[in-house]
Amino acid sequence: MGSLTGLGYFGLFIGSFLAATVLPFSSDVLIIGILLGGGNPWISFICATTGNWMGGLTSYWIGWLGKWKWLEKWFKIKQQTLEKQKSKIDRFGAGLAFLSWLPIVGDVFAIALGLYKVNFWKSALFMLIGKAARFAVWVILYINYGDTFINWIRTLEPFA
Repeated sequence: MGSLTGLGYFGLFIGSFLAATVLPFSSDVLIIGILLGGGNPWISFICATTGNWMGGLTSYWIGWLGKWKWLEKWFKIKQQTLEKQKSKIDRFGAGLAFLSWLPIVGDVFAIALGLYKVNFWKSALFMLIGKAARFAVWVILYINYGDTFINWIRTLEPFA
């Protein structure tokens, strides 16, 4: 991830995009690294949110392209199980996309929303709101406590 933070805002965008797919990656660490490195909080927010949202939409479209028959054949998931999952997805609908920022399960939610053909535009909107809220929290924490954190880290340097 160090090489991605070295790419600045572009690295933040790419890293956030990749983190929103099924790759085990943390966009939180990237935005914190950029912010602590002196990055502009609002540009960082826009880059991280846009990249993570586009990655989530990519996961949605991967799900959209999927077929139930493939899951039954390759993963040995029974149709009854898929129908039970679909009823759960239908219960929450596109609102489930709001939680697509969560580690691990968020990617599954995005793929499931696509697989079960939940309304794209509503899913995209809720996904954007959820991901933006996540990065807004990091930016607000940085604005309010960033200097304190940096000064605390500097006090630890003699022990390194």
